[in-house]
Amino acid sequence: MPDISLVTLLLLCLAAAGAGWIDAVVGGGGLLLLPAMLVGLPNFQPTYILGTNKAIAIVGTTGAAITYTRKTPLDIRLAVRIGAAAVAGSLAGAFFASGIDSGVLRPLIMVVLLAVLAFVLLRPAFGTAPAPAEPLTRQRVLAAILAIGLGIGFYDGLIGPGTGTFLVIALVAALHMNLVTASATAKVVNVCTNFGALVTFAAQGTVLWRMAGLLALFNLGGGMLGARMALKRGSGFVRGVLVVVVVSLVCKLAYDQWLA
Repeated sequence: MPDISLVTLLLLCLAAAGAGWIDAVVGGGGLLLLPAMLVGLPNFQPTYILGTNKAIAIVGTTGAAITYTRKTPLDIRLAVRIGAAAVAGSLAGAFFASGIDSGVLRPLIMVVLLAVLAFVLLRPAFGTAPAPAEPLTRQRVLAAILAIGLGIGFYDGLIGPGTGTFLVIALVAALHMNLVTASATAKVVNVCTNFGALVTFAAQGTVLWRMAGLLALFNLGGGMLGARMALKRGSGFVRGVLVVVVVSLVCKLAYDQWLA
């Protein structure tokens, strides 16, 4: 366990719980937990923070996924197939990450997020309206698996912030899911991607296991609470949290780009 003060440890536990809640509802919990860990554990290299974060996140996302699957209809097979594609995409993204200037990517991602925000605000029924009566074709589902899994997985490996949020939006847009089902599906996909990343970090020895074990308990509690709230309050609640998370992500990227 790192040598830190009790106050810092308590703040990290609260951040882990909050991140689990955000992740369970709409994704993007890393926006809270990663900066908190970077500030609270300044003597560790970023790779240790990233590895520890994955060990924490996989516990919270698994708990949230189990909570969702017990209460809402969910195509586990579809989610796992998207997750497998996302793992492959993230490996490719990580391979190219060293040769890409993130300072060039951030403004582009901010533009995309602002467009998404405008779309969600201007279409109040997004993710809340019933799915179309006609079933999705097999070809469209396969195309969505490849596009969502490989595309968002590649982004996750390349730069990362907001991956869960992008995943929820893509599932609603491409497969006509409501926001609650999209959040549930995203959790299963996140378990797959977190597992792939965690194996890599563990092999490199860059996971603070005792710290991860403690914070994972709080992350698990926050994740299960967030999933229950999303199931109880419905897509309208998830939509509101989505707007807040997208705005926060834009602000975080803008800060990294021009102020950090």
